[in-house]
Amino acid sequence: MSAQAFLESRFGLGGSVFLVTGGAGGIGFAAARAAAQAGAVAVINDLDPERTEQAAATLRDEGLEATAAPFSVTDPDAVRAGIARILDRHGRIDSLFSNAGNQNRKAFLDYRPDEWASLWKTHVDGAFNLCQAVLPSMVERRGGRIVLMSSISAFGSRGTISAYATAKGGLAAMTRALAVEYGPLGIACNAIAPGYVATGFTTAMQGNEAFQRYIESDVPARRWGTPEDIAGVAVFLAGPASGFINGQVIPVDGGLLATL
Repeated sequence: MSAQAFLESRFGLGGSVFLVTGGAGGIGFAAARAAAQAGAVAVINDLDPERTEQAAATLRDEGLEATAAPFSVTDPDAVRAGIARILDRHGRIDSLFSNAGNQNRKAFLDYRPDEWASLWKTHVDGAFNLCQAVLPSMVERRGGRIVLMSSISAFGSRGTISAYATAKGGLAAMTRALAVEYGPLGIACNAIAPGYVATGFTTAMQGNEAFQRYIESDVPARRWGTPEDIAGVAVFLAGPASGFINGQVIPVDGGLLATL
């Protein structure tokens, strides 16, 4: 077997369908591009139809296979209908990267109940809706990969992100639960726990000189993560080489959790 054939057989996604939510920008778009570059059809979901279609068109302009599937992950009916349309069009969903999320930084006592619920609804209920809609076809085929988006805040938190950290901890628990329940059916579920990644979510932090000094002094890699840093792990978890990895929450944080 040639080196190229080996790489494609173990690390490629040729012939597969890779669905990523929150895929019109940031980490989600980087993952869609990486999956398509690995040979998959990238199905990009996001809330805004025009932005979602533009993201898919950008990849097609690069010679990659991509389609748009706009719907809200927080609406169970919309998710079921959206997944049904994807299955009708592509015949299968081999891997789901549940990446859609939101953020609201404030002191714990300042959260209104609806603000707290909004983060849970998007992160945890969104993943629940997606997994409920995608799993039946994976069970029928006795195979599939689910990648949830947790965070290093599931392991250790900072002030003003209690709602986000709680939701991400819930996703870590969901990862283990799905891995145990569906592993015997050939379906692996893992999660990625990013550290500080330079995206639109962290723009204010990137412009904060004190926080920039923290990144440069306390993160062993001495830099922000990039969306591509996370995308590579998502593609790996969707591919053949990760076949015996199940129920894991994998930090991708430049070594931050390893520090004292």
